Amino acid sequence: MKVYVHEKGIVLVGKGWEVLQKLKEYNKNFKTVSDWTANITKK
Repeated sequence: MKVYVHEKGIVLVGKGWEVLQKLKEYNKNFKTVSDWTANITKK
């Protein structure tokens, strides 16, 4: 499982179940993926 984070977005690379599990993990901190990317661009 790899997560590439850049200023324009996020790329999740892995098997389907790994991607779903990682999204569930990040769902605890951010409600949507757009919230996640907005938080990244603030840093």
